[in-house]
Amino acid sequence: MPRSSLPVLDALKRWLLLGVMMLLAIFLNIGLSGAGWNFFGSSGRESRLPAGNAITDAKALLRYALPIDNQPVRELQASLEDISTQLRSNRRWSAISSDISKASLILTDRQDQLLASVPEERKAEAETAIADLKAGLADIRAALEAKDKELISQERAKLLDKVGLLEYTMVQKYPFEVPAEYSNLPQLKGRAIVEMVTNKGNLTIVVDGYSAPVTAGNFVDLVQRGFYDGLPFIRAEESYYLQTGDPAGPEQGFIDPSTGKYRAIPLEILVRGDEAPTYGITLEDAGRYLDKPVLPFSAYGALGMARPEFEPNGGSSQFFFFLFEPELTPAGLNLLDGRYAVFGFVIEGKEVLEKLRQGDKIESAKAIEGAENLIQPQVA
Repeated sequence: MPRSSLPVLDALKRWLLLGVMMLLAIFLNIGLSGAGWNFFGSSGRESRLPAGNAITDAKALLRYALPIDNQPVRELQASLEDISTQLRSNRRWSAISSDISKASLILTDRQDQLLASVPEERKAEAETAIADLKAGLADIRAALEAKDKELISQERAKLLDKVGLLEYTMVQKYPFEVPAEYSNLPQLKGRAIVEMVTNKGNLTIVVDGYSAPVTAGNFVDLVQRGFYDGLPFIRAEESYYLQTGDPAGPEQGFIDPSTGKYRAIPLEILVRGDEAPTYGITLEDAGRYLDKPVLPFSAYGALGMARPEFEPNGGSSQFFFFLFEPELTPAGLNLLDGRYAVFGFVIEGKEVLEKLRQGDKIESAKAIEGAENLIQPQVA
């Protein structure tokens, strides 16, 4: 793939600050270490994501993205997620109390419904999570009585982590089959956690194979190969993005030693309500302007797959961290959803991500959980 120059982002930033990015066609070339990306304004696993303002919490997005069908647990999650909204609304203590009471009612009166979606072999694990949640509600009630906003927020986060564990016990078989044409590529049939060590500190990343199995599988495979170890961040724009994954030498991606060829990864986007991802075409080109991805670019530290401007199936090893900044990229109104694949989120290390700049380096990366979910291509 030929290399080209890297255009600046100043024009885009000016438009975004004027608040008109969704009204005008804005052209932005970032470059896949040589191939520009073109971003245009546009809007937009289904109704399990609540209506209303775009979600900007990475962990919440990951919880909602799990392929489960259990209404009580979604209501439980929503009641606890709502507490943060109430904390921002001048400390609406009565509304927070109502959220806690709703969560308590679900855990006590609807426990059988919660457990109905859990496979028998994981029932004990789910029951432990429910018991922990009940105990945690007592802690958040105490924080509420003290009207301690910071402590309420901390206890809410602990409860939601336990909700995530409960929801994870409900995941059963993998929800769809990847098209046979991509059987030559690694696939992540589940999730993995990657610990990335940089010269500025560590990042913890959840990679989501339930929503983007090919993109996530490629990334985890390269991580396990040590491909990213020592690579620099090659593009950076404060409050917008941070890009890496360009290997030394003339190549712009991963050359698979088993084939001697560039490993090309298809554009892969799972839309809310769809059974499986859309491959090889942007949502705009597919005429799905208003459809929203299960994994959107609405949270700080979203991982996006880099690709050449006019080649939706041209990505390989390069990826970028989306540095969400409300003034520049309002959640739900960004230029990336539907054009680039999100395949994970940074869940720990935001303060490190904020410090990283062009020229900084990835010292090492390793899958610390979920590596067993990586399925390698079958060799004929």
